[in-house]
Amino acid sequence: MAEESGPAPARPPLPRLPRLTTEQVAARLGVRIETVYAYVSRGLLTSEHAAGRRASTFDALEVEALAARRRRSRSGGAPTTSGSPLMVIESAITLVEDDRLYYRGRDACVLARAHGFEEVASWLVAGELAPMLVRVDEGTDAAIRAAVAALPADAGLVDRMRVALVVAGSLDPLRFDTAGIALPATVRSIVAALVASLPATTGEGTVAECVVSALAAPEARPFAPVVDAALVLLLDHELAASTLAARVAASARAHPYAIVAAALGPLEGSLHGAASAAAHRMLAETVASGRADEVVAGILRAGARIPGFGHAAYAGEDPRALELLERLAGVPAAAQALAAVRAIEGVVRARTPLRPNVDLALGALTLAAGMRADAGEAVFAIARSVGWLAHALEEYGESPLRLRPTARYVGPPPAP
Repeated sequence: MAEESGPAPARPPLPRLPRLTTEQVAARLGVRIETVYAYVSRGLLTSEHAAGRRASTFDALEVEALAARRRRSRSGGAPTTSGSPLMVIESAITLVEDDRLYYRGRDACVLARAHGFEEVASWLVAGELAPMLVRVDEGTDAAIRAAVAALPADAGLVDRMRVALVVAGSLDPLRFDTAGIALPATVRSIVAALVASLPATTGEGTVAECVVSALAAPEARPFAPVVDAALVLLLDHELAASTLAARVAASARAHPYAIVAAALGPLEGSLHGAASAAAHRMLAETVASGRADEVVAGILRAGARIPGFGHAAYAGEDPRALELLERLAGVPAAAQALAAVRAIEGVVRARTPLRPNVDLALGALTLAAGMRADAGEAVFAIARSVGWLAHALEEYGESPLRLRPTARYVGPPPAP
């Protein structure tokens, strides 16, 4: 039988890949930002300016093609790699666009002003703004407290959270439900377990109130609404390093407690969740000395980065930092910490285009509330655990082990 005549049906257009920022291109190619602009001037890359923005963006596939050419040209064609691999993962959870942050299409800052952490956490996981009851049963609570009490007195807050996850997970018979049926209940249990791991918390009140009661003095209660806003603003942030770790674990069908434990590793890195502790110490030194210039000089002299400034996802201001610093301005007890923020920002802005990010605001919050330096990391982990589990639920719906890349061996040949 003859084939049907006539034009072939039109194929649907391929989805447009997200465009990369200059910083992302530099990281992918393993070069400096100045080199990226040199590639543009030489015609090796094509840049575009997004409407209403000064920053350049680049086609992801063009960047990947250049990366492949650079690999082939090195060492006479020997296979080498540099920078981070190009990976695009579709997600319906969080969008960062035009210096704004959105959770399932709603502005995160607007949500933080109108709703508490428990409600927005429910929105992120289940798509509904309903209060999420965060509690663990008495037996689990007692087991967590007994386990963390066995840790050294100077154990970090994230160390306590790891122990709490092991205890709570071992007591949850539904932890192996990777179909996602019990995930909303598991999210509540995991957040409650992380809160229960904190020292001296009563477990009464909202999550923000529990955090303040555990980590701050009684007179710091006015900071609870600011902590609540911080929890909302830190719920998720696209595919941060910890979130990618969570999705890899979910791809291997790890249970939710193990997924959060896996994500805590990258979170504890100095360039991720632990950055707020460095910002806290920087601000504390500034308050004590009154010399922001000397504090910044000391950080740079030690070969470290100035914590709390700049973010690859934002061409201008980090909206989370703006929101939290504005909230802090309404608490009189935060005046000293905010003065230190302004002093440090004045030194930095006089010489660089960098703007404060959420780590600086979180460091200011924990300092003003009289919390320990790693308290910001604990707030980060409690909030982001919800985002990790929302991503896990998405990943459970994908083919298993799809995030298992192929390695290219570059070591010595096998011995005879």
